[in-house]
Amino acid sequence: MRKLYVIGIGAGDPDQVTMQAVKALREVDVFFVMGKGAEKQQLVDVRTAILDEHAARPHRIVEIPDPPRDRTPADYNATVLDWHERRSLLLEEAFAGTEGVGAILVWGDPALYDSTLRMVERVLTRGTLAFDYTVIPGVTSVHALAARHRIVLHRIGEPVHITTGRRLRDEGLGSGSTVVMLDADCAFTSVPGDTDIWWGAYLGMPDETLFHGRVGEIGAEIVRRRAQLRAHKGWIMDIYLLRPAE
Repeated sequence: MRKLYVIGIGAGDPDQVTMQAVKALREVDVFFVMGKGAEKQQLVDVRTAILDEHAARPHRIVEIPDPPRDRTPADYNATVLDWHERRSLLLEEAFAGTEGVGAILVWGDPALYDSTLRMVERVLTRGTLAFDYTVIPGVTSVHALAARHRIVLHRIGEPVHITTGRRLRDEGLGSGSTVVMLDADCAFTSVPGDTDIWWGAYLGMPDETLFHGRVGEIGAEIVRRRAQLRAHKGWIMDIYLLRPAE
């Protein structure tokens, strides 16, 4: 493999793929996809639909099984670093068997709560393989959420704090508006009831679901609906914006 593209493909809608990404897709010989198991096959299917629409040349798709990890570890950072190492070894093996131009399609943008770039750097640091790589930015779920709710992420002159569900529960709301990602446990239930919430799941996909209101008024309904959606599909991707009442 002489070159690798790491391409942000947006939150799930093929129309969110940028023209820069489309041009890169049309150069690729092999696409690497980290598989998440049978219950998340739709995530692979969405990527395939994007390729069907935008990739113009013959190509292969190499699906790599994502190694399992403990989701509630005693040492979170050590567990994630070990997971990154195991993922990078699988990528290295796939890269070694590839000629031409490769690509990894990343949900949203590779720079925001995604480990792909760290894994690519691990491969290069080991020194077994040498290749050039280029990063193509994508539309994040943060921007998709704001667009679907037709809102600005912040009040005039205020900051935007982007964090995880685990940190929201441990640290509370940040200054200004708070965007929360990677929340498996509905941490918004821990904030004051008069906090405004804009919530979205499966953004850009056919099952997209949106809620907006005060946490104290609609929080329980979001929890109920989220559990229902997850049980139906076997997985869920959601994100939300919180803003203290004025």
